[in-house]
Amino acid sequence: MIMDISFVIVNYKSKAFVLNCIKSIEEAVFGDLRYEIIVVDNNSDDTIGQILSWQHPKTIFIKSEKNLGMGGGNNLGLRRARGKYKVVMNPDTLAFADTFSKLFRFMEENPEIGMVGPKQFHPDRTTQDSCYRWHSLLTPIFRRTFLGGLGDKEIARFLMRDYDKQKPRAVDWLLGSCLFIRSKALTEVGLFDERFFLYFEDTDLCRRFWDKNWQVYYYPSASIIHNHNRASARQPWYTFFMSAASRHHLKSWLRYTMKWGLKNPVSH
Repeated sequence: MIMDISFVIVNYKSKAFVLNCIKSIEEAVFGDLRYEIIVVDNNSDDTIGQILSWQHPKTIFIKSEKNLGMGGGNNLGLRRARGKYKVVMNPDTLAFADTFSKLFRFMEENPEIGMVGPKQFHPDRTTQDSCYRWHSLLTPIFRRTFLGGLGDKEIARFLMRDYDKQKPRAVDWLLGSCLFIRSKALTEVGLFDERFFLYFEDTDLCRRFWDKNWQVYYYPSASIIHNHNRASARQPWYTFFMSAASRHHLKSWLRYTMKWGLKNPVSH
């Protein structure tokens, strides 16, 4: 059966977050919208499959025999998904009752848009950065090291500090914690590039959407809560190379730069 919306959640040792995320989806007001929830487990061995089988039996569960990373794990679910729209959600996100009805309506009214992201809040309800301009070569360095003070102007540009995030607008790329994607566009563009194990898989996907003339939009009328801890940035700069998250970030940044080069397209 064709669905209106397919939700894909990747689990890696975060079953409590996953269960809360599913609960928020199931409690949202969907009206006549048909939906399915797909959980992909990246070889967590945390009993999430057994818990889902009795707490959320309608959920589709996919067990990966190895950790495929964010892109690879999501791809397993996206290949299975049957929805007209596909939603990639991090397990540490919570939807409000009207989140997806608003996103669905927005996409139905704007067929030129391939992907949209809602406004995201921290748990304390302060606004979270979740839409961006393209990276410059120095952006990751300014954001991850003691040189950050020298890059205030660049960071403000990258984080779109000149945008009050009150009205919908086209953006370069969206944080991958909640992406509402038109299936027709995804079929044309392709799934996540699995060379990006963690970080930059969302940037790369949005760039490929723009390359295929599918618009990427930020839509603040819909919102979620995201318990985002920026794992690669929590450590002091001098422990950068000892942090697994930071190493993944660096590797992905280098792969992204090698794939796309140093010249960015015009920002939106």
